[in-house]
Amino acid sequence: MSTSTEVQQDTRFFGHPRGLANLFGVEMWERFSFYGMQSILAIYLYYETTKGGLGLAQETALGIVGAYGGMVYLSAVVGAWVADRLLGPERTLFYSAVLVMIGHIALALLPGFAGIGVGLVCVAIGSGGLKSNATAIVGTLYSADDERRDGGFTLFYMGINLGAFVGQMLTGLAQKELGFHYGFGLAAIGMALGLIQYSIGRKNLGDKAREVPNPLAASRRMQMLAVGVAGVVVIVVLVLTGVIRAGNLADIVVGVVVVASVLYFAVILRSSKITSAERSRVYSFIPMFIASAAFFALYQQQFTVVATYSDKRLDRDLFGWEMPVSWVNSVVPVFVIVFAPVFAAIWTKLSSRQPSSPMKFVSGTVLMGIAFLLFLPMVGTGANGSPLLALIGILFVFTMGELFLSPVGLSLSTKLAPDAFRTQMVALNFLSISLGTALSGKLAEYYDPADEVPYFSIIGCTAIVVGVLLFFGTPFIRRLMKGVH
Repeated sequence: MSTSTEVQQDTRFFGHPRGLANLFGVEMWERFSFYGMQSILAIYLYYETTKGGLGLAQETALGIVGAYGGMVYLSAVVGAWVADRLLGPERTLFYSAVLVMIGHIALALLPGFAGIGVGLVCVAIGSGGLKSNATAIVGTLYSADDERRDGGFTLFYMGINLGAFVGQMLTGLAQKELGFHYGFGLAAIGMALGLIQYSIGRKNLGDKAREVPNPLAASRRMQMLAVGVAGVVVIVVLVLTGVIRAGNLADIVVGVVVVASVLYFAVILRSSKITSAERSRVYSFIPMFIASAAFFALYQQQFTVVATYSDKRLDRDLFGWEMPVSWVNSVVPVFVIVFAPVFAAIWTKLSSRQPSSPMKFVSGTVLMGIAFLLFLPMVGTGANGSPLLALIGILFVFTMGELFLSPVGLSLSTKLAPDAFRTQMVALNFLSISLGTALSGKLAEYYDPADEVPYFSIIGCTAIVVGVLLFFGTPFIRRLMKGVH
């Protein structure tokens, strides 16, 4: 078993620790299953039953997709808490991956809304636990002053997108040629392969990945178990009585995430276990949290508005064969696979001269706003009249914004994290994504293919304004970061 010092000095994976290869692999297969399923989820919900779908109204279906995505990242908080207080990141990651596989099996085998209910809950909780802990473990592979850190996170991000590309291509093809449940079954197989790969290489992650940073006293474990059971009972009752329903799910998730985020920041900032410098760094993360939420409110519309746009407004004809809807979004991971190594090499080459994290956030948010404005020239092209190459160009801008902000956000959350809240700071980063993803579903309810100008122009300009405000606040934010670049 490797010690933490040996892991941090390791250079066997393209100049990075070998444990990064194992995390690269498990995240790749988890993303294969996750994005493969999510790429066909919206159309499964709103397609007519004669086409194998569930026949929901489009706005309800898109709201569910956004709310589900928000719940995935919200559950990262639960996974982070379990890791920090009970099991440690490494074991939490393993059990979460098992739950993801169970969820995909439920989607493949259980019919109708039963499969959706059981499957999405299992995948959401499992993916949240896996995501926050995989990211936290990547952070343990590097010392605090290791300049390879951002480059390592970008390579890790490349694994995510390799899985996303292959998952969307194969799952989408299985859905189109064989049916939705075959697509969901393929996602389950992908997660099973990820579990096998991860189990083989667990020994390369070092002792720090197995630590429980802030263990919960044995006397309090039954108390917390009772709280958890009570929470599940309350949710079930609210669903059965109609308080929580498909039509308002996005609103509920947005509200829960906002409350959870405020409480989480308050708990960390008021903790006696952090130093004054650590507290200042947590404060510096607040404006980046807001910018990240704004970014992902647009970026995650790949699975809501862009999915519907691809289905109804895009010309998907390829030499007489209509390509699957899910294939359109697969160009994003292709761009990331191509350009992630370029960004990683640039950040590594520039070292201490690279742009600060806040400036990278500015670039990502502004680019995301520009991407939405680029939809405007295609307004009025009619049903399935927008050219495929134009949307590919827009998704390229999506990707450039993503590479400036998303992997950097993962890295930044580990750099700014107090020692007692390592995994839970990563969860805060995922809460920003949760909020943005839930908002992507809520905003999608206002998208009207017959009147696109207000939608794309207002949302695009709003993101640009957020980026500009962050730019002017960058000097103050950097002072709060206390030396973190």
